Amino acid sequence: MRKTWQEKLADKAHFPKILKLEKRFPCYNAVHKMGAEEEGDDVVLVNPSEVVEVMKSVPKGKLITIVEICKNLAQKYKVKGCCSLTTGIFIMTAANAAEETLREGKDLGISYWRTLKADGFLNEKYPGGQEAHKSLLEEEGFVVKSRGKRYFVEDYQNYLLK
Repeated sequence: MRKTWQEKLADKAHFPKILKLEKRFPCYNAVHKMGAEEEGDDVVLVNPSEVVEVMKSVPKGKLITIVEICKNLAQKYKVKGCCSLTTGIFIMTAANAAEETLREGKDLGISYWRTLKADGFLNEKYPGGQEAHKSLLEEEGFVVKSRGKRYFVEDYQNYLLK
């Protein structure tokens, strides 16, 4: 039987895990952009609950991006970076788990739509895709513009959670 999104959001016994950054890592370039300077710098792979905790901390009127989440978690573990690949997977999983529980009449309290991709872009992997993400952000008063087939929040930097 297939796992629910809520089951997929469960913490992993072997996380958090601190590794030495290697060029072969799928997240190498993104982690490098976020501050890990070279191969051998420590990076952390965290549990889903840690990503969700950061997402839940974003109040109405504020936003956060995967970059800020990763920097926050790297700082927490006193390392140079955080794996953006696993963090991105956990962000998408949290969004789907939040919608799944709403359908069941419960609320996980995750306002996932306030979490953007890098550079303020909307997440096409959220429930309902970019269009649903756009609607939720506009309901909160954010101005969403398109760039090609992608959407982004105008002046998103002004709304980032400090």
